[in-house]
Order: sequence, then C-alpha cells, then structure tokens
Amino acid sequence: MNEKHVITRRNFVKSSTLAAGGLLASASLSAHPLGWLDGDDTIRVGLIGCGGRGTGAAVQALSTRHRVKLVAMADAFPDNVEKSYQEIISQEYTDPATGKSVDAKSRIDVPQERRFHGFDAYKQVIPLVDVVILATPPGFRPSHFEACVNAGKHVFMEKPVATDAPGIRRVLAAAEQAKAKKLNVVVGLQRHYQTVYREWVKRIHDGEIGEVHTARVYWNSSGVWVRDRAGLEAQAGRKLSEMEYQMRNWYYFNWLCGDHITEQHIHNLDVGNWVMQGHPVSAHGFGGREVRKGKDHGEIFDHHFVEYEFANGTRMFSQCRHQPGCLDLVTEGFQGSKGRAPKPGLIETNAGIEIWKHDARKDPNPYQVEHDELFEAVAQGEHRFSDAENGAIATMTAILGRLATYSGKRINWEDAMKSEVNLFPDSLAWDANPKLMPDAQGMYPVAMPGVTEVL
Repeated sequence: MNEKHVITRRNFVKSSTLAAGGLLASASLSAHPLGWLDGDDTIRVGLIGCGGRGTGAAVQALSTRHRVKLVAMADAFPDNVEKSYQEIISQEYTDPATGKSVDAKSRIDVPQERRFHGFDAYKQVIPLVDVVILATPPGFRPSHFEACVNAGKHVFMEKPVATDAPGIRRVLAAAEQAKAKKLNVVVGLQRHYQTVYREWVKRIHDGEIGEVHTARVYWNSSGVWVRDRAGLEAQAGRKLSEMEYQMRNWYYFNWLCGDHITEQHIHNLDVGNWVMQGHPVSAHGFGGREVRKGKDHGEIFDHHFVEYEFANGTRMFSQCRHQPGCLDLVTEGFQGSKGRAPKPGLIETNAGIEIWKHDARKDPNPYQVEHDELFEAVAQGEHRFSDAENGAIATMTAILGRLATYSGKRINWEDAMKSEVNLFPDSLAWDANPKLMPDAQGMYPVAMPGVTEVL
C-alpha cells in the first residue's frame, strides 16, 4: 500500500457522516482541557503526524456523530502539515439527520499559527486539545503517548506503538497511568473493531473449535512505497542530511518503522494473541533480503518466517513478505481439537462441514468504528477503552519475531522484554546523525542471521 492506498483503506471518502446540526463554535483554547465540561460540547482534536494515515484518521474523527473539531496539527515537516490540511478541508462532510453536506470549515479550525512543525511540534498541540491522534512513524510513539498521558488527554494512536523493548516499557508504564487517570486510549488495530472478527473470535473463545493448538497468520504482499534519496533531493533542490533522509524514507529504518513484521504484520500477530488470550513465550525463525537490496531499502528484510510458541504449547506460524509477483495473502486461521476456523468469518468441522459463516459485506468500516466508539466514550465522559497495553503486547510480539529472524536464534519473551537495545537517536536534530549510518557506497548494515547480536 502506498500512502494514497492507506487513505482509501481508511474509507477516506466524501460521504462521511457527522452529527445533526453541525458543530458549536470552538471553545477558547485556554479553557478547561475538556471543552464540553465548560458548557461547550465540542471535542477538540489535535493531529500529530500528518502523513496519509494521520490524514485519514483525522477525517474519520471528524466523521463521528459528535461535535468534533480539528484545532491543531503537527508534523516534523511543514509540507506534510500543509498537504494534510488541504486534504482534510477538501472533504465533504454530511449531516446524517438531513443528508445534506456541511461546510468542512465547521469541522476544522486550524489557522496557520496552529499548524506546527519540527521535532518538538507535538508539544505545542497537546495543551490545545481534548483528544490527540498520534500517527507519526512509530518510533516516536512512546514519547508522544507519554506526553499525552502526562497532560491528561484521550488518545487515538496508530500501531505499532514502539520499535524496541525500551519503547515498549515506556508505553506500558504510560498505559498504567492512562488507566489511573481514566483516559480513553484506542490503538489502530482495527480488527478489534471489526464485526466479523469480533464474532469470529468470540465463537472460538466459546469453544466452537475446541482447544486451539495451531495458528497461522500471514501478511504477504508486494510491498510498499520507497522514497529514493536522489528523488527527494531533486524535489528539495538541496542535499538532505542523513536524519532528514531517513525520516522521509522512514519505512526502511528500524528506529522509525521496526521492519515490516512490526509495521504491518502486527495486525495478524495481534489476532493470534487475541485468540490465544495471551502472548508467545518464545520465537525462532528466519528471514532476509532477496528482492529489496538497494541503497534506499535501508536495513529491513523483505521476508520473515517465524514460529511462535505459547505457554500451553500452541504454535503460531507467521509469514510476512514484501516481494512482487508472489502469492499475496493477508489473513489468519486456527485449528482446534473439535474443528477449525480457516479464515475470518468461517468455522468448520475438521471434516470441512460449515458450522458458521459471516457475510461481512454490509459490516461497518472498522476504521470508522474505532473513532465512533472512542468519541462516544469521550462525549459521554466514560472510561471505556484501554487499548495501549494490548497494543504494546502486540507490538512486542512482532519485535520478538524480528529479533528471532535477525539473529537466527530462539528468543525468549522475557529476555526480549528486558533488552536495553535502544534504536532511537541520541539527539533529534536535522544535523544530528541517527545511530544507523550508510557506508561509503551508501549501503546500510543489514542483520546477518547467526552473526548479529540482538539482545
């Protein structure tokens, strides 16, 4: 998926639904942190991370039935902020009570002085809003989430929530604080908000296939965008610093992305954990680079195969691949003692006789449901969602797989969780160097199984 496809995937459409009657005028930005507690029920939203995913999430937040207004935006790059703003304000929003279009400006109040950019831009957004959308590259998620919780803000944050074990520990600590403060936190693992998955997993938990002993999870696809240095520099009309280049081409550097096993395959691994009602205790596997080997492919692998083991002996077999021309397969399946759940929405006997099948064609868009349910909880002043812990566990499951494939060794969960390997740069500045640097030929060091130490 390129960025445009991400927006489409989020149902980034012109017929979004919004509450009847439009929005009230925005409360003073220096008022109580929850505008609706001051007699104005407008929920003020801030967007941190203005790429395709953040843009889509903002549109969906503005497409809930409550009085929601986007009032602040931030990104490391000013061009991302401006592009996102123009995309968001160009959408048509519909009042479901009348079926008539509503002026987008009634949902959006982000003048130039509240469009922030730079590494510290997030700090300027958080005090102005009630709900924060976190959609930067995931390496920034721990510090941004921590800041939101410290400020007492509700959060929607995209997955994954970190790229290394120190980041996971920060998220888990902040998650505990969020629960203590009764802050709603939703993580963009949208299958938890998808009708077919909710019904399917419930039936598995209710014992319809017996005791689960084997899981298989896949994210095999052609891959995603790549931003080559030469093209970026031609567009900018200047030479990019290493920091800016890696930030612009963030998918290919682990401090920002975590490898595609973390950034994408987390969805399927999360379903495996959900069904098993826990996380693996160990993992081993293999991976490497067969197709993506260029300078602009950074350090990540283009394929991973991991065998995870749970405490009860259940095995989860995981595949993720970014190689064009191969079988595309993004799904999950489970085998039990009494039957099988071969794909979402289907349960069969071991002889292949259908027990239950769900027709998902009329199900609501789960990307919209995430926001509908979050903003309903915020509007009602109720604490309903504490997704951060699950998001951290799902992310760590993916990181565990990466550690196993990079090292070629069996990695235990406890050892991985204790790891002090911190991928994040020591300093965030455009002239500072990330920890991973290219050689004289512009190539980056890549993990070598059997040689690379990961813990």
